Amino acid sequence: QVQLVESGGGSVQAGGSLKLSCEASGYTQCIYRMQWYRQAPGKERELVSEINKSGTTTYADAVEGRFTISQDTAKNTLYLLMNTLTQDDTAMYFCSARLTYTSDPNCRPGTIRAGSTWGQGTQVTVSS
Repeated sequence: QVQLVESGGGSVQAGGSLKLSCEASGYTQCIYRMQWYRQAPGKERELVSEINKSGTTTYADAVEGRFTISQDTAKNTLYLLMNTLTQDDTAMYFCSARLTYTSDPNCRPGTIRAGSTWGQGTQVTVSS
C-alpha cells in the first residue's frame, strides 16, 4: 500500500504564507493523482487542489491564484504553497493519493487496494 505523511502546518498571521509537504512511501508507482483536502471545524472535508501524474492541476475557487500545488516525483513528495492566507483557510489539511491497478506487479489486487489513501493531516491556523 501507500503511506502518506504531511508536514509544514502551523500558525500564521493573515496575509502570510505556509508550504505544506506530503511524503509518500510504499508502492508509489500505483499513484495516478494526488490531492490536498481541508476540513474546518463543523464543516465537511473539501477538495483544495489536485495534480495528476502528467502535472495537470486544478484548484478550488476559494484558493485559485493564492495556492500552488506541485510535486517532486524523485522525492515522492507533494507540496502545497499557500500565500495570502486568510482566517477562512484555517483547517486541518489532508493529503490524499488515488491508487489504481496497473500491469506493475506491485499495483495489482491483493497487493494494493485501488482508491484513496489518506495522511494523518496537518493543522493550519490563520490569525487576524
